[in-house]
Amino acid sequence: MDFTIHPYSLLLVSLAFAWWIQAYLKDRHANPRRLPRPPGPKGYPIIGSLLNAPMTFPWLEYDKWLKIFGDMVYFEILGQSFLVLGSPQRINDLFEKRGAIYSDRPRMIMAMDMLGWGYNFGLIPYGSWWRRHYRLFHDHYGADKLVKFQPTMLKTTRSFLRRLLSNPEGFLHHTRHLFISSIMEITYGIPVEDPHDPLITNAEIVLDAIIEAMVPGKFLVDMIPALQYVPEWFPGAGWKRRANYVKKVNRLVSWGPFNAVKENLERGTAVPSVAVSMIEGIENKPGLNRAEEEEIIMNASATAFAGGSDTTVIMVEAFFLAMIMYPEVQKKAQDELDAVLGGRLPDINDRTSLPYINALVKELLRWHLVTPLGVPHAIVQADEYDGFYIPKGTIVIGNSWSSITRSLLHDPDVFDEPMRLMPERYLKGGQLNPKVRDPWDFSFGYGRRVCPGRHIADMSLFVVITSVLTVFDIKPPLDDEGMPMEPKAEFTPYLISAPVPFQVRILPRSKKAEILIRDTELME
Repeated sequence: MDFTIHPYSLLLVSLAFAWWIQAYLKDRHANPRRLPRPPGPKGYPIIGSLLNAPMTFPWLEYDKWLKIFGDMVYFEILGQSFLVLGSPQRINDLFEKRGAIYSDRPRMIMAMDMLGWGYNFGLIPYGSWWRRHYRLFHDHYGADKLVKFQPTMLKTTRSFLRRLLSNPEGFLHHTRHLFISSIMEITYGIPVEDPHDPLITNAEIVLDAIIEAMVPGKFLVDMIPALQYVPEWFPGAGWKRRANYVKKVNRLVSWGPFNAVKENLERGTAVPSVAVSMIEGIENKPGLNRAEEEEIIMNASATAFAGGSDTTVIMVEAFFLAMIMYPEVQKKAQDELDAVLGGRLPDINDRTSLPYINALVKELLRWHLVTPLGVPHAIVQADEYDGFYIPKGTIVIGNSWSSITRSLLHDPDVFDEPMRLMPERYLKGGQLNPKVRDPWDFSFGYGRRVCPGRHIADMSLFVVITSVLTVFDIKPPLDDEGMPMEPKAEFTPYLISAPVPFQVRILPRSKKAEILIRDTELME
């Protein structure tokens, strides 16, 4: 028997050993007190937990690990360290109290570089460049600015009602159209009347690609960045050709509307919009780098468009699904609307008079989290916390879905029957109970990276839910024998999780409701 060691095998072993020695010495220098890492699943040398890391529904697998190891779980994959947080205390301690070092983002090569999503400042590294984006966005989309968006939101929502009346089967497409038309008019002053507008198609192409790119391990380029330089013609590089196509479409989605606004300003035909206000805000200000300021404005505007045409859309899709699964909730919401509105359509001023609807909005945020793990953070320097060592560059994830005791939005000690949709859990004496854990605090990210568009998303969700339930009944589809089909709550397994496409019947509640819908065209 020949026991000769092949030179290539010896080289590989030597390289692996050298890598291990380097990692060991680096760790010893950064962690002189030799503190342990937080508990977590045992991995293998070099590859770590690669073989048991979840590729789909990661929040559910992390939830299992949290039940085994406690409310903080650490693991490594190919040298990259991960830390999953599963309780309000851990999230507050790290993302809030230590936000100065826990507010970075991991580099997402496929999403940001390959697909051209680098303009989304929600993904860019923490620092002065990010702060300039966040400040500009907050100044124009903050809670105190919502009142000026209300007319547009009400107008586009009532157009949405008319489309539902004429073509209820297309409710999913109508929902995407609603939010694209609303955010386009708010941000750029550009109406999107045609449901087949290329902007809608392009947005769907880009957003579908981004959702796919956010799946951990889906694209090897995220772990081996050098692969981004593979030429399109190389065998097996179909992903590169697809990425280049999406990147071109993404440029149309991001720069196209912004350039249109600039041209309209030069011609004197621009209508009021957030982008116009942003551009006018840098006019005649000496010392500014014009190109840099315009890039920040474009990025902030395009980020608003991306958020408004993606996550908010998914929230409304989940609402339609919830209504066919829990008809008793729909009935209670409609009873409250009928009592308060008296046969008219709602507006924002009705919100304080609709406690059950407000509870329903909260419960929808809890029942289906669009981003169950939020967007991962990264730590900019090594840290010592609660007797544990957390290496620099660790990707830190808040599992908002978590169901362990003392956890977050599915904690059975806080939310009775956590898998059920029960708006009543937020009410006491017919009013909102401030003592119940608020999903608002865990549904839009954490700390300094909390979603700056959360206020407009909340307002949008309220307007759509109240408007739809005032005039429509949402019922499950019928089978071949004309019997209602049993609805199922099924969601996609990705970091941005949407309901699996489903069918509903959307019917006017009465002849009076149908007339009310048609009359909205006269209000415009």
